[in-house]
Amino acid sequence: MTVYDRPFGRYFEEFEPGDIYRHWPGKTITEADDHLFCMITMNHHPLHINAWYAENETVQGRNVVVGNLVYSLVLGMSVPDVSGAAIANLEVESLVHRAPTFHGDTIYAETKVISKNASKSREDRGVVTVETKAFNQLGNEICFFRRKVMVWKRDFAPARQRPYTGDVWS
Repeated sequence: MTVYDRPFGRYFEEFEPGDIYRHWPGKTITEADDHLFCMITMNHHPLHINAWYAENETVQGRNVVVGNLVYSLVLGMSVPDVSGAAIANLEVESLVHRAPTFHGDTIYAETKVISKNASKSREDRGVVTVETKAFNQLGNEICFFRRKVMVWKRDFAPARQRPYTGDVWS
């Protein structure tokens, strides 16, 4: 019998500049997703929550998904491949919304490793710089961001634990 632990994030040694991670699955953003996010974050701009306003008083002619939801979804999509085992997200160097996202659009994302640098002050970690692009179902790039993530080196990373012990299948 083999026991498999799902990988979640990467150690410093596993990142190579130029590598690309195609995140899976995509996510269709519903009107309910957008409205809930707007209410939770207290963003009550009518562009996002008022269909009549969006249809009659905006250049888009329909509701636009709030940009922070798009960014949050894309960042979340990258976590299993990039920062799931990270010590910390250090910085978002840039964030650009290249095109609007609408209710019903499906978002996909990819991340490219730009650089990695071992820490000069702590031997157990390093900093990885990545760029992430998001695309809609038509293949149009809608969002781009560049960030720095502090990650463990493999030999120093804490072991994954569970709140129970032993062989639960015997």
